[in-house]
Amino acid sequence: MAKDKVRKGAETLGDQKGILLETGTNEFEIVEFSIGGVNYGINVAKVREVIQRTPVTAMPQAHPYIDGLFTLRGKAIPLVNLPRCLNVTNGDEAKNIIVTEINNYDIGFLVENVSRIHRISWKDMEPSPEVGDQSRVVGIVKMPNRIVLLLDFETIIAEINPEINAKLTTVADAAADVRAIRADAHVVVAEDSPMLRDLLVSTLHDSGYRFVRDFGNGQDAWEYLQGLASKGGDISEHLSIVVSDVEMPKMDGHRLLKLVRHNDRLRNVPFVLFSSLISDEMRIKGEELGASAQISKPEIGQLIDLLDKFIFGKKPVSI
Repeated sequence: MAKDKVRKGAETLGDQKGILLETGTNEFEIVEFSIGGVNYGINVAKVREVIQRTPVTAMPQAHPYIDGLFTLRGKAIPLVNLPRCLNVTNGDEAKNIIVTEINNYDIGFLVENVSRIHRISWKDMEPSPEVGDQSRVVGIVKMPNRIVLLLDFETIIAEINPEINAKLTTVADAAADVRAIRADAHVVVAEDSPMLRDLLVSTLHDSGYRFVRDFGNGQDAWEYLQGLASKGGDISEHLSIVVSDVEMPKMDGHRLLKLVRHNDRLRNVPFVLFSSLISDEMRIKGEELGASAQISKPEIGQLIDLLDKFIFGKKPVSI
């Protein structure tokens, strides 16, 4: 139902079939939209629907990016003025709202034109080049006649909502013996958002997980894991657990999980999906691929509790 509404908003009912993507194929769909003559994209899995611009109620002392609240089917939802967030001056031309659910948080983004939906492979999404402060762009997709920029909506929401950062950095204190066991664990992290990756790694370090190897995409993480698999001895001597986002350039977390589960040396390594996309549908996909557990960002406290269950040899429960 939600994807049908997205497709209707993007005016693509005539040529989009809405077939559910097969799990672990490294494909995804993006909604393309424009702001200030630049083409941007957002993963369809984050989008509830696309609606016409609607009146908003201003909120005193709201974040500068927030225009106010709008009502959708009886629910008040914050509206982010994305042109203002991206320093585009002609924001008055924005006429559409992309309604999203990210990190279990409903929020709308004001944009100009919503054009269509594209199905692409994560391998065709390249990391954003380093050309200044590009923290809001996590990747680019090269189309035949244009480039589409994939925005880091999690970072934008974290800038607006301080609770997100608090949940990513707040963990309970641990006893010395617990920290000592954590210090011996080897954790691999795959997360494409630079801000979230830095927060995640630093929080793991602060909690006592000293050996954390992090990667900005699934392909680099997979190449590293293959290298560990080629070493002798028990794999647990080199690797304790993998923590992965779902949407990443080059290779997504579902594809990475599928490759790990089909590798004789790696198949029994605990693999946790830590993503803003853990909906009911996405949870089913992760379970089909053999995810050990799935946690919605930004619950870093839950993630560390779960890592402890694996590291300490206790059977984990799905969260």
